[in-house]
Amino acid sequence: MQTEERELALRHLSASCERLLQAVAGLADGQCGFRPAEDRWSVADCVEHLVIVENFVLHTMHRVLQGPADAAKQAEVRGKEQIILEKVPARNTRVKGPAEVMPTRRWPEFAGLLREFEATRARSVQFATETQAKLHHYFFPHPILGDLDCYQWILFLGTHCERHVRQLEEVQADPAFPRG
Repeated sequence: MQTEERELALRHLSASCERLLQAVAGLADGQCGFRPAEDRWSVADCVEHLVIVENFVLHTMHRVLQGPADAAKQAEVRGKEQIILEKVPARNTRVKGPAEVMPTRRWPEFAGLLREFEATRARSVQFATETQAKLHHYFFPHPILGDLDCYQWILFLGTHCERHVRQLEEVQADPAFPRG
């Protein structure tokens, strides 16, 4: 990973984390569990989903990096960074992920869930800061975007978080959202 790439990834990881923490600061458990409709997520659901996805991506990257590099696949994923940066955070299309990454209220208290998010993000930042692996030579598939290299996956973590921060802000803007 080149210096500019590392800096871009770390900026997105940091900014999206900060934005999430600011967006949920001071919320009570009842507010975090509010769902605007039966088929919509709560603030807590959004954060739980982020934790699940980020842990899955980190685990998969570590596993993939233990295998053989495949530099020949680089042409297949060329240009996907821009798609990740522009389309992933956009909320104009609803996307349903695989069942494995759906929230199931694994954390009974929001404070514990938030600590888990922060710990998971710290691991992502540490990996992005320290890795010397040739991330552009290792790939695994995204259910919608197809194959991404491991660098693109790091970018995805930041933009995916941004997407769900926007979603939880939409929840908080709902007229029925419980106030203070």
